[in-house]
Amino acid sequence: MTDDDRPDPEALLARVKADLARESRGKLTIFFGASPGVGKTYAMLEAARLEREAGRDVAIGLVETHGRYDTGALVLGHELLPRRQITHRGIELEEFDLDAALARKPALLLVDELAHTNAEGSRHKKRWQDVEELLVAGIDVFTTLNVQHLESLRDVVTQVTGVVVKESVPDRIFEAADDVRILDLPIDELLDRLHQGKVYAPAQAAHAGENFFRPGNLIALRELALRVTAQRVDAEMRRYRDAQGIDRTWPVGERLLVSVSASPASERLIRSARRLAAGLHCDWIAAYVETPAALGMTASDKARLAHHLDLARTLGGEPVTLAAERGPEAIVRFARTRNVTRILVGKPTHARWRDRLRAPFLDELVRLSGDIDVHVLSGEPLDGRPRAGERRPKRRGASPSAYGASVLVVVLATLVSDATFGKTQLADVAMVYLLGVVLVALRWGLGPSLTAAVAAVLALDFFFVPPYLTFAVADLRHVVTFAVMFVVAAVTSGLTARVRGQADAARERELRTASLYALTRKLAAAKVPAEALALGAEHIVDVFGVRVAAWQGKSRDAGAPLVAVALGAAGYEPDEREQAVAEWVWKNGGAAGNTTDTLPSSRGLYVSLESPTKRLAVLGVLVADDAARIGVDERPHLDAFLVQIAAALARTTLAEEAAAARREVLAEQLRNALLSSVSHDLRTPLAVITGTASTLLDERLAPATRRELTESILLEAERLHRLVRNLLDMTRLEAGEVRITREWQPLEEAVGAALGRTRALLGRRSVSTDLAADLPLVPYDSLLMQQLLVNLLENVAKYTPDDSAVEIHATFNPNAGERGEVEIVVADRGKGLAPGDEAKVFEKFYRAETGPGVRAAGGGVGLGLTIARGIVEAHGGRIWAKNRAGGGAEFAFTVPIVGEPPIVEAEP
Repeated sequence: MTDDDRPDPEALLARVKADLARESRGKLTIFFGASPGVGKTYAMLEAARLEREAGRDVAIGLVETHGRYDTGALVLGHELLPRRQITHRGIELEEFDLDAALARKPALLLVDELAHTNAEGSRHKKRWQDVEELLVAGIDVFTTLNVQHLESLRDVVTQVTGVVVKESVPDRIFEAADDVRILDLPIDELLDRLHQGKVYAPAQAAHAGENFFRPGNLIALRELALRVTAQRVDAEMRRYRDAQGIDRTWPVGERLLVSVSASPASERLIRSARRLAAGLHCDWIAAYVETPAALGMTASDKARLAHHLDLARTLGGEPVTLAAERGPEAIVRFARTRNVTRILVGKPTHARWRDRLRAPFLDELVRLSGDIDVHVLSGEPLDGRPRAGERRPKRRGASPSAYGASVLVVVLATLVSDATFGKTQLADVAMVYLLGVVLVALRWGLGPSLTAAVAAVLALDFFFVPPYLTFAVADLRHVVTFAVMFVVAAVTSGLTARVRGQADAARERELRTASLYALTRKLAAAKVPAEALALGAEHIVDVFGVRVAAWQGKSRDAGAPLVAVALGAAGYEPDEREQAVAEWVWKNGGAAGNTTDTLPSSRGLYVSLESPTKRLAVLGVLVADDAARIGVDERPHLDAFLVQIAAALARTTLAEEAAAARREVLAEQLRNALLSSVSHDLRTPLAVITGTASTLLDERLAPATRRELTESILLEAERLHRLVRNLLDMTRLEAGEVRITREWQPLEEAVGAALGRTRALLGRRSVSTDLAADLPLVPYDSLLMQQLLVNLLENVAKYTPDDSAVEIHATFNPNAGERGEVEIVVADRGKGLAPGDEAKVFEKFYRAETGPGVRAAGGGVGLGLTIARGIVEAHGGRIWAKNRAGGGAEFAFTVPIVGEPPIVEAEP
């Protein structure tokens, strides 16, 4: 097998992930028809009957029989779930009860009319969203759909039938269905069923026969249904060939790009691009170019543009926003980077005279496109009416005060010119007027600057060209001067306004980039998920002026209950309804609430923050007042913030999981080391005690021997006691159960108590103490300090000869820390530390050697110095070890002076 014949690992991984996702989801079967009346519901009920006879758990969530007897007869024998009663404007309505279906959770559920719009007050706006939630819950669904309800075909059906289709289903739902069963009838038979009342009631049937159910319409719809089904079958065949590695379909694939804008005609272009891409079996992109002129768009234009980009995303396209000065150049440059083969644009609808002022968009695009094909499509609205008389919303221009200020600038330029140059230096006067026009353009934009240009020409003629104080011109050469001055002023104004617009656009992009960078920098410092959520929420509040709420699950499972994360002043307290929306998002993923189609009546927008493998948290955004700035144009900015917060959550979550895994590994290593060490060190004294005790049972032993054996039992018991005590102390330190109770007391008390407890261990070793006279009272825990000194002295007893010297001395350093610190040193005259052991001696279970191949005498598991380090660190001090000059080792530690010492009054 060659490298070219091997399957793509990424494709295999994607296929495995898709298979795993399909295993947990329910399967969707769509009974698909060209029009009502072809028998979709009847076929669905018949198929459900066969499934029930095969032993499957089948229930009917909702089926519309429309009074047809034969369809109603098939309902008999099936379990009918109760419908949900909704009162809307005083009318009782029945809707599909999603919660009842999820609670019942049958293996197969029938839900008729996939494109239905739910009544207000339902969880979802559309029934296909209910079906999606059922599939996520693992319930198989049978449903019905007509071809006219596919989103990409709405405008085609409107043109063919003259009937505007108001309900639609995204094409991705149809394409993701596990099975599509097409139902078809000959046209004559369908019309006979209509006239017999088997499709609609007689009154409705007559009206439908005159409008929708005309033979020409039915033929066209039938062709559309067959084409859509054929495309689906072809896509399935291509997927099968790719999965089996049979052969490659095309050496180079097609890719489309449609240029969209805020124009209403873009909606038609997007649907046309979707149909063309489906016919070519290729990907497609919807690109919008954000030029400096886009900053002046009205709110309605921004909303329409956001709708167009959302529509492209819904239809399976990739919406892209490009920032550039000129649209054609940006589109062609992006098209070449993405290997686009065809560009789709709409026909120009503006007045022809505008093409005289600047190069037409279409002409420039065609000139720059090179080997990329350009398709020009009709830009008529959906109802087919011409657009010539359509009035676009007026863009917000400069205020009246700006125009008044432009005239005032011309007046000031006139006064300055008259006082400085008089009426003889006409060229200099014209330059002053041009300067005024440029200043107006920089401050107030194009409109006021053109006004200033006209006023400047009139003022020049009226005040500085004879005959004065009239608009008459004696010398016709001045007319040319006026014309050149106006053209120069207008061009200068246009260029200045253009630069100003570019600067505003760059400033806006810079603010967005800076805010995103600031958020990324904040999130980089987060150590735990809750901190990442709090930092992200605080930044969203600062940038958008909203309130934020956040939740995390008690576990990483999406079904775990939510726990609110405290956000301080940035947060808000959601009510039960808002909490329910957040819980739904946590369970199902995606987004819900305000500005979405799921639970749109909610006051807040709730978004699931996810990593590639799991759901992490839910973030709620609430527009608190009119000062908030979340709008359709700010939503991409907010989405970028949410992506960064989700990435930070994923990073901190992985860090927590890695730390937990490390702790588990260390705990396992600790258990293994403890067992291996303790098994010997516990067994040895126990064996000695047992053997000695059994010997004592012999009554013939001499008193001296009996005493010696008893002392051996005592020594081994004390050794065992120290071992168990160290193990317990180490466990308490690692569990964080050690509590420091500081008391102001002299250090001499702890040193004396430790020496008293270790007198027997030290044996014949000479001990000298040197505690500085200026030692202050020290805040320390008396019991822990004694234990610390005892462990250090026990270590000396294990690793030094019996006749060696031990020194203990303490000094006070007033310059360390806020109030100084006391340094205590325990020094011996043994063989010292081996190179590299200075830090290792404080590690758990590490036992140094007194010489090459000789283990320290006296036993132990290597925890004494580890416990000493834990006690010192609990007091806030430092501990270290080093070799002494002249031989031996010394162990030093510090105790900081913390707090105010008590005032001790002298006795009278």
